[in-house]
Amino acid sequence: MQKDELIAGFESYLKVNRSAALNTLASYVRDVVKFTEYYAVHHDGPVEQATKEEIEKYVQWLKNQGRMPATISRSVASLRCFYRYLTAEGLASDNPARDVTTEKSVKKLPEILTGKEVELFLEQPECTDLKGYRDRAMLETLYATGMRVSELINLNVEDVNLAVGFVRCRSKGKERAIPLYSAAVKAISDYLTTIRPQMIASPDEPALFVNMGGERMSRQGFWKVIKYYQAKAGIKKDITPHTLRHSFAAHLLENGADIHALQEMLGHADITSTQIYTQLVKKQLKDVYNKAHPRA
Repeated sequence: MQKDELIAGFESYLKVNRSAALNTLASYVRDVVKFTEYYAVHHDGPVEQATKEEIEKYVQWLKNQGRMPATISRSVASLRCFYRYLTAEGLASDNPARDVTTEKSVKKLPEILTGKEVELFLEQPECTDLKGYRDRAMLETLYATGMRVSELINLNVEDVNLAVGFVRCRSKGKERAIPLYSAAVKAISDYLTTIRPQMIASPDEPALFVNMGGERMSRQGFWKVIKYYQAKAGIKKDITPHTLRHSFAAHLLENGADIHALQEMLGHADITSTQIYTQLVKKQLKDVYNKAHPRA
């Protein structure tokens, strides 16, 4: 089969069979394209017949190119998925990447904001104009729910139930309900009742949060909002939409939240993804201890 057909088939497999997120899909396809280009230069046979040894040589080649361990690990994961697709389609007899091992990268703990920094950050949007009301509602919603930025901007008006203080979030074919604290309920209510009707370009617009043109807010647009208020607050930490997600998770754990409830709210399929916040909280406590204890 031609390379382009293989890649197109793999991309379709990721979308349909794996329900892969757009970023994951793009990364996996990019990794596989890079491997097929390498394989065409270094080997004569079709890529479908690659062996474990050949993939291990590719891993070594990536190391020699100065690729980071995390990048190499993801490349191997992409190839495992690619050959899983090929074997399922009967295009390969085995998965040569299945047992290929890579160096484990040291996972950096995510940076979070302190409680005071969160308060300072959320106070920055001034409710004196349309943009200020909208931005206050978006930031309060993000910190109240710990949503991913893609989930936030994909919210529709019908996903919010202010009467019971919940928001419904859909991601990767699954749905979860996340509670809202009272300040977030008020910010969304103020925005929905008086501000959004003045902003929407069409009465049929379903998006909860819209840009100044009246259409659904984009990732890039929200990124600019975050950066604007970081500068306005004078916070030196590099704040991204994910910083508020990390802060939400760490602060809930610090205050006694059950880790399984937190897993549900964050939408993690695997509890190990949530457990990183336990490590983060322990590190924070240790730092406080070392700074405050007279004999530390």
